[in-house]
Parts: sequence; structure tokens; C-alpha cells
Amino acid sequence: MINLKINNIDVQVENGQTVLDACNAIHVKVPTLCHLDLGKLGFVNRDANCRVCMVEDVKKGNLIPACSTYAKEGMEIRTDTMRVVQSRRVNIELLLSNHPKDCLICEKNGECELQQLAMDANITTLRFEGERIPFDLDTSSLSIIRDPNKCILCKRCETMCTEVQTVGTLTDVGRGFGTVIGTAFQKPIFETNCTFCGQCISVCPTGALTEKCCITKVYDAIRDKNKTTVVQVAPAVRVALGEAFGMEPGTITTGKMVAALKHIGFDYIFDTNFAADLTTMEEAKEFVERLESNNLPILTSCCPSWVKFIEHNFGDMFHIPSTCKSPHEMFGTVAKTYFAEKIGKDPEDIVVVSIMPCVAKKYESKRPELTLEGDISNVDRVITTRELAEIIKEFSINFEELEEMDFDDPMGESSGAGAIYGASGGVSTSAIRTAYYMITGEDLEEVEFKDLEGLSGLKVAEVDINGRKIRAAVASGLGNARKLLEDIRHKREHFDIIEIMACPGGCVAGGGQPFIHGDVSIIQKRTDAIQNIDRSKENRLAHHNKSIQKIYDEYIGEVGGKKAHELLHTHLVFREKI
Repeated sequence: MINLKINNIDVQVENGQTVLDACNAIHVKVPTLCHLDLGKLGFVNRDANCRVCMVEDVKKGNLIPACSTYAKEGMEIRTDTMRVVQSRRVNIELLLSNHPKDCLICEKNGECELQQLAMDANITTLRFEGERIPFDLDTSSLSIIRDPNKCILCKRCETMCTEVQTVGTLTDVGRGFGTVIGTAFQKPIFETNCTFCGQCISVCPTGALTEKCCITKVYDAIRDKNKTTVVQVAPAVRVALGEAFGMEPGTITTGKMVAALKHIGFDYIFDTNFAADLTTMEEAKEFVERLESNNLPILTSCCPSWVKFIEHNFGDMFHIPSTCKSPHEMFGTVAKTYFAEKIGKDPEDIVVVSIMPCVAKKYESKRPELTLEGDISNVDRVITTRELAEIIKEFSINFEELEEMDFDDPMGESSGAGAIYGASGGVSTSAIRTAYYMITGEDLEEVEFKDLEGLSGLKVAEVDINGRKIRAAVASGLGNARKLLEDIRHKREHFDIIEIMACPGGCVAGGGQPFIHGDVSIIQKRTDAIQNIDRSKENRLAHHNKSIQKIYDEYIGEVGGKKAHELLHTHLVFREKI
């Protein structure tokens, strides 16, 4: 243990902790900007680029960055001297001098950490008007907008992209005053190996990285009397949406969310959890067939970011992933075929809107291989949890006071297995539950696998099915996925079923969710809520969902059959390794 003083208060911290950790231990607030510690999710950025967290080392008589200076025995630290206050203020003012002044129309207005720092420092005028280098806006991506003019070189995004996700798309480009975070050779981001996971958006403190907004196009569809609007909502949305309205993280807002969507004017409100059950049926069947032929492992393929990741990096392993579409794409398919026939509508006159915790779904919805005949997209528009919150606020809906409503039929019914798709470990758990039934004809007595739950980036469990030990591995975060796939490629590990989610912690921490601003406990609360939805369901098994049974009986036919493959399965596309 290390003993030191902070503002004349005795503090004891573990060896290896920083001065900032010591300050936090006694609730002394030190402002930070570039620093971000999401240790449980494998992410720590302490490069001390912004110099906002300066404190005074009394014995040495100099200013030091609290986030990157490790505590030492006998240190005396002051956070409250005029020298410290002036230093922080000047550093914030210098950042503002090279920053656009369009806060009112910025996507991050109200969520910008630089904006909040300026308010906390009581900066109401600018003493410095620095020269600025104009950069072009990068709108090439279907998911992410890059505005280098708002980049403050905190390098949070670079750390997330390179060290956590191991994608390496974002890096510092240029030298000196002209340095900016960009892509290699300043290529448009759509032409890079970016997976569009949106984790860079999640950690960006300013408006330098934002999602591509689809709200106006959704409004256009609702206003068009010739179109039938069908909206679906992913499982992770309902456990995070309430945060935008001051509700406790992890509050389950399903009924209020449905009521809000009806008020906004969508014609039909359905549940992506229904499609998750559909995905479970197809993946479980595929797993059972491959188990019988010993063609293992099988990788679940619900996350568009990890799909693009494997397309760039593991072209020799295309035989491993499941061919199933993701749940929201399966939903789009059946909405424009099965449901369109039920309501007597032409697929071209149905607009499917997906509400997702993920910005990569915007990109996924435009993949050419995910279309019906005539190049009709399965999903037309994708908005994020954040965008839904903006719409609800724009419609002046008192969200907390809404009376709860149910999803519409027939694609509103779901099992607990559909709900847990929103958290890391849920997809594989759901598939194993149903695969067990397909093999044995009986339901699992214990449907929860504790070893596959939680925020750990790599989890392993064993399940006994008819005397055969099934090894399951779950990775969240693309860095963990890379390690897992490398181990399989080089035969260092063997698993029977593997689940990968690009976002650390799974969809609950998706790039389209409300910002957590460094508080990992929020992710845990969302995860706990997902598990609670599963536990509260009378039916926790996809194969007992009566609406799923009905769609197979009436329309699809055999699970894993010819029509199922035509409608619900897809293929990977080989992409250049960059």
C-alpha cells in the first residue's frame, strides 16, 4: 500500500494506482477529459494528452497530470491551489481556441464533455482566438460521421480502436499543429477496415465522432400515407432508453417504449426478441447438424461489426460462422414476406424501421446480400436508442408517465431466450437451450449458464448434452475475438459453439446507447435488467414460442429447411485485409 496526502488528508491506495485514483478514493473531484477508465471492459486511456487534470506536487513544486502519475510513498498533493486552478483553466481555454463554436447545432450538445468542463470552469469568454486548420467532414460511412474539426486529440478513440478492438482504423495523422485523428492515408472511413462498431463514438468526448442520423427519413416514412410503417425494437434498447429521461440505469421500459412508438405514429410495433427466437431456432438446428457431422466449431453471426471484422481478417475461416442472418434482418425478411401477405401489402409499400443499440446496424441494413428479390432491403431505416430518445423528446411525450402497452401480434411474442440476446453470452445460451431440446426431446432443467454471464471479455463454459461435453466460448470486444479466433486457427483451443459480440459487454454497451461517461456500473445494470427480463418470462425457451411455431407451420416450413435458408440465411463477403 502507498501512503500520501491530498489536500492535507491522509490517503492509502494500492501500489500501481494513480494520483487520480487516490483523489477519487476520498471523493476529491479532479476534472478529466482524455482520461477514461473502463477497466472491467478492458479499456483504460491515461495518455495525459489534454492536461486538464493537473495537480500540484508540493514537495517537488511542480504541476503533474493526475491521471498518468502513479502514487508514491510520502507524496503531498494539492488540487485546490490558485496555480492548479489557473493551469486547468488555461488548458481548457486553449482547447476551446481551436474548436468550432457551433455548440447549439452540434450532435453532442448537452452531452459534450468539453462543453461541461468549460461550464464547470466558469469560462464565459474566450481570451484566445487561435488559428484553425479546416478539415473536410467524412460522411462516407452509413453509420459514422467524422468531423476532425471537433477533434481535441484526446486519443480515446484511437486507444479503443487500436488497443481494445484491435481494428486499427483510427490513428493520429500529421505532425505538430496539423495533427488530427484520422485514417491511414486519410482515406474515407467507408473505404477502410472499420467495422462500424461505434465504440469510438461511445468514448469520444466531443462531436468529432457521431452517428449518421436517420430521424428525418423515418419522419418521411410515417407521413407517407402510401407506406405502412413497421418498427421493431432490439432487447438492449428497453433497458437503456429510460436513462435519457432521468430514470435509473437498467430500468425496464418495454411497455412505455411501445406506448411512445404508438403515439409517434408507427402502424405496427413489433419486438426484435421475436426474431431473436427465430434466429435461435435456425442457429440451434445448424449447430445440431454440424454437431452430428462433427463440423465444429460454429460461430454465431448476429453482430454486423464482428462479421465485417472476420471478413477483413479471417478469410480462411469462412466455413466456421453460422449462415443465419441477424435477428433484425430476419425480422425485416418476414415482415416483407409473411406479414406483408397477412395484411395484403406489397413489400415495396412496407417500411421496416429497426431501433437498435448499435450504429453498425445502419451499415448492415444496406448490405446488398441482405435483400429480397428486386433488391428490396429487408430493413429500410435504422435508428439508435439515442435517436429514439430524441424523437420522444421532440414529440413532447412525458415518457415516465406513459401507460404501458403491449407489442402488436403476431411478431410481438418472445421468450426469455430472445431477451438475453442483448447481453454478452445470451446468443449462445439461447442456442444451447434449444439445441438440447432438438437432440434430447426434453427441456433443460437449468437454463442459465453462469460462466457465460457477466462483463468479462472472454468466457468459457461446458454443458452436458446426452453425455457429450459441449464447450462454449463467448468473446465480447473485437480484441478478445481476435485472440479467440487466433487460438482456434492455430488449434491451441477447441470449442463447439462460439459467440462473438463486437462491443465490450455486448449490445447493452452498443455504440448507439446513451453515453455512460466512464461509469461501467451502468453497463452492469443494463446487463442485470436483461437477465431479469429472461427470468420473469413464463417461457424461457425459443422453441416454445407459439408465434414462432405458427410462422413455421404457416409459412416457413421445416426449421433449417429450403425455404428457411432462402429467407433467413446469408453469406460472408471476402474483404481486403488492411
